Amino acid sequence: MNATFSPVSWSLVCYAGDEQNGAVPVIRHDGATGNTVVKTLRVQTENTPDPRCIFLNTAHDDSVVLLDPVSKEIRLQDAFPIDARPDHMYRDAEQAQLWLGNDGDKITGADPLNCGEQGSSVTVIQMDSQGTPVKVLKTLCVGRGHHVTTFTFPSAAAPAVPRRAFISNLMDGTISVVGNDPADAASYLKVIAIIDLCEPAREKDGASGVPNNAAPHGMVYSPLTGKVYNMNNGYGTIAVIDPLTHAVEDSIHVGTSTNALLSPDGRFIVCKGADRKSDENHVIGKITVLDVVTKAVSETIDLVDVYPSVYRFSADGRKLYLTTASTGNKTQKANLKMNTLLVFDSAAMPTLRLSKEITVGMADCGRRPIAFLEQDGVFARTFVSNPTDGTVSVLDGDERVLETVTVSTQAVPALHFYSKEGRLLGA
Repeated sequence: MNATFSPVSWSLVCYAGDEQNGAVPVIRHDGATGNTVVKTLRVQTENTPDPRCIFLNTAHDDSVVLLDPVSKEIRLQDAFPIDARPDHMYRDAEQAQLWLGNDGDKITGADPLNCGEQGSSVTVIQMDSQGTPVKVLKTLCVGRGHHVTTFTFPSAAAPAVPRRAFISNLMDGTISVVGNDPADAASYLKVIAIIDLCEPAREKDGASGVPNNAAPHGMVYSPLTGKVYNMNNGYGTIAVIDPLTHAVEDSIHVGTSTNALLSPDGRFIVCKGADRKSDENHVIGKITVLDVVTKAVSETIDLVDVYPSVYRFSADGRKLYLTTASTGNKTQKANLKMNTLLVFDSAAMPTLRLSKEITVGMADCGRRPIAFLEQDGVFARTFVSNPTDGTVSVLDGDERVLETVTVSTQAVPALHFYSKEGRLLGA
C-alpha cells in the first residue's frame, strides 16, 4: 500500500468474497503514527452448518457476530465461517434495529425455511448500546424476491404519519407494510397491508394483479411531504404512496432507473440507471432528479461509458458521490470507465454538475460500495472498494487519494463495507 500521513484514526470492516465463500479483513489506521494495518479474521472451513449462517458484523474484540437462520440464535465466535453469507441490511436508527432482507431462492424468490413457497422473509434484530446485534425480535414472511426497506415516522411537516416499515417485494410487484410502533401491540412487527404496484397500462394486454412487472427496487420516505416514494424499475416510474391509507396516489415517469436516493433535506430524489440497448458499443448511465414537492422531473444526465453503481450524498447534501462498475456486452465493457469515482456538485438541486472524476481501483463487477467517515458534519474520509484489485482506496475530505489498502491478494467478486450499524449498502 502507498501510505500518506493522516491525522485521522479510523477502522473499517470488510467482507471479501462471492457471497458463497469469503473472508473478513479489518482495516485500521492510526492517525498518530500514520500506520495502516489489515487483519484478516481466521477463517473456519470445517463443520459449517446448512443452511449457512448470516454474517452480521464484528464485535469490538474482532469476534464474528453471526445469525443462525434455523435457531435464530445470535452468537459470537473467533473464526469466520467461510460460507457465511452477507445479507442486505436496513437500519432503523431510532429503535436501534437491523432489518435483514432474505432474497429467497434465485428462481422462485421464496424462503422455504421460514415461509414455505409463499414468500421470503425479513428478520428484525435488536442491537445494544454499542451497536452489536443481540437478539432476534421476529422473522416476518413478506413477498417474493429481493427486498428494499424504508421506515416512516411523524415529522414536523407530517405529524400524523405512523411508524411503519415499507418492504418492497421484487418478484411479486408489491410492498408489504409492517407496523413498527412498539406502543401499538396490535400491529407491531406484523404485516398489516399489501400494496399492489401494478400499472395495467404498462402491462402486456393491460393485465392487472399480482405478480406483475413493476419490479420495485428503490424506496425512500420524505419527512418533508410525509409520502413514500417507490421506484418501479420495470415501469420506469415512481409510485407515490400515502403511508396513512397505503394508497398509490400518483405515478411519476422518470425513465430508465433502478434505484432512488433521497437528498438530506428530503426535497429531491435522485434516480440512477443504465441504458444498454440504444448503443451496442456504449453503456449510457442515466441520472434523473425528481422534486417531491412540485413533482417536476429534471432533464436526465447522460454519462457515456459509465455504469452507475452505488451513490451517496455528502452529510450536508452539497456533493453527490457515485462509483462506477461494470455491465453490458463485451464491446460495451471494453469502453467502460471501471476505475472512477464521480463527484457531482449538488448544492443547487435539482441541478447536478459533474465536478470531479477521480481515478481509483478497478471494479469489473456489478456493485462497488462506498463508505464515509463523518466528523463534525462533514466527510473526513471516503472509502471506495476496488473488488477486481482486492483493494480499498482511501480519500480525504477534498477527494484526494491518500492511500490504497490491499485486503486480498486476488480479485474478489464482492467487497462490502460494514460500520458498527451494519452492512453499508448506499443505494
